[in-house]
Amino acid sequence: MLRDQDRVFTNLYGQDDWRLRAALGRGVWDGTKGMIALGRDGIVQVIKDSELRGRGGAGFPAGLKWSFMPKESDGRPRYLIVNADESEPGTCKDREILRNDPHRLLEGCLVAGFAMGASACYIYVRGEFYREAERLSQAIEEAYEAGLIGKDACKSGYDYDIHVHRGAGAYICGEETALLESLEGKKGQPRLKPPFPAAMGLYGCPSTINNVETIAVAPEILRRGAAWWAGLGRPKNTGTKIFSLSGHVERPCTVEAVMGIPLKELIETHAGGVRGGWDNLLAVIPGGSSVPLLPKSICDSVLMDFDSLREVKSGLGTAAVIVMDKSTDVVAAIANLSHFYMHESCGQCTPCREGTGWMWRVMTRMVEGRAGVAEIDSLLDVTYQVEGHTICALGDAAAWPIQGLIRHFRPELERRIIDYKTSGAPAGASQAGASQAAAE
Repeated sequence: MLRDQDRVFTNLYGQDDWRLRAALGRGVWDGTKGMIALGRDGIVQVIKDSELRGRGGAGFPAGLKWSFMPKESDGRPRYLIVNADESEPGTCKDREILRNDPHRLLEGCLVAGFAMGASACYIYVRGEFYREAERLSQAIEEAYEAGLIGKDACKSGYDYDIHVHRGAGAYICGEETALLESLEGKKGQPRLKPPFPAAMGLYGCPSTINNVETIAVAPEILRRGAAWWAGLGRPKNTGTKIFSLSGHVERPCTVEAVMGIPLKELIETHAGGVRGGWDNLLAVIPGGSSVPLLPKSICDSVLMDFDSLREVKSGLGTAAVIVMDKSTDVVAAIANLSHFYMHESCGQCTPCREGTGWMWRVMTRMVEGRAGVAEIDSLLDVTYQVEGHTICALGDAAAWPIQGLIRHFRPELERRIIDYKTSGAPAGASQAGASQAAAE
């Protein structure tokens, strides 16, 4: 259980005012000048020692990523880009930071930007987050007026500007290089790598892209020390994490908890448990719609961190926990996600452009049972042909939910196909308990 004194986001629910005066009372912008005095290498080393991993989905070590920025200037400006394009279905953690604790993010932008030698920061906000972008812009104005950013930021001798850029609602722009293309006014399509953004990013200049939560926790780590953060959670899975819990729970919520909390404890303690009780659980998508689902048998004991979920062939992703009880038509749920990824594909890569549509069409037939049993293996084979063969990870995101379904609910797919052949009528939602039995 996370102690109150270890919480980073003390205004996650908006119980206090979001403006600068209230933020200062919560300890934001406290000692920021001293953090900058640590120097670039000093800040990066603290973040490395804390073992902070990126909170946007991939879980890449943040300090290591920051260290990729060139040490010496070649005359080009450098940029920090904050990815606030929170478009993963089921995810609503960054939105709460933007809405209720924007100054914590801005302080992180300054500290992280200095550590990378950046002259400016761009915060790319999801197009649908209109009020959040509005509030963030107001917070930036407050920070400029108080001398916290801009010329001689925090009286440190460092000049630093922060800008807000609103996206247009495209899921693909959550991918870092597609985000860069969009920032430059182009169509949001991922870039080939190399060159990597640290060498050639925004406007052809060295750039680092990080998630909102990753940047927002950095000042608190510097304030309290790497040992404090590393003491929370598990080795290589340290610190706190914001989880978004939705679906068939009694109290859908967004909550900050310690990394590595058991999934069952997370759901029962913070979301009031599964609707109808834990035994009514069918499956959980633990990290946003792009990661494979897990059946109840695994949910009983799995821990919520990067490595534990990878061991059970899923992922922490954005930590968006989507709970499905036994009333769920699990095949239709995954088919719905397949349609989403087909719709959001930018169309640049052939495996993704053609594969996402093909997988969705097969999934729509699987929902009703209008398929052959051999097609299950064909569908699985196509997911592996798409996975890892595209410029960005959207192909993987489209493939993984289907792989999870086949891995854990193959008997349910077979049952529907047999029932359709027997009755000649499309299969409906799973009969009570059938999907759970299939998963076990």
